[in-house]
Amino acid sequence: MTARNELRLLPWSGPEGKPCYLSTDDRAGYMSRLADNIEAAQLGTAAELLEQASETLNDQDTDPEEVQRLAQELTGALRDVLRVATSRGHLLAVSEPHCI
Repeated sequence: MTARNELRLLPWSGPEGKPCYLSTDDRAGYMSRLADNIEAAQLGTAAELLEQASETLNDQDTDPEEVQRLAQELTGALRDVLRVATSRGHLLAVSEPHCI
C-alpha cells in the first residue's frame, strides 16, 4: 500500500460529493487504469465543450436557454478537469524528486 501522501484522488466523487482516493502500489492495476480512462474521457469532453462554447458564444442568434445549458455543462466539465489537475499535481509532487 502507498503512504497517505501518495493516495490518488480519483476522477469521481463518493457519497455526498466527498472525494474518493485510491491506495495502491500498482499504477497498472484495474482501478488505476479505470481512473486513467475516465480522466481521459473527462478531458476529451471538456475539449469538445470548449469548442462548442466558442461556436455558441460567437453566434448572435443563440437562445439564452442554450447558453445557460452550455454554462451548466461547462461548470461540470471544469469541475472534472480541476479534479484531474489536482490528482495529477499530487502524483507529480509525490513522484518527482524535490529540487533545492
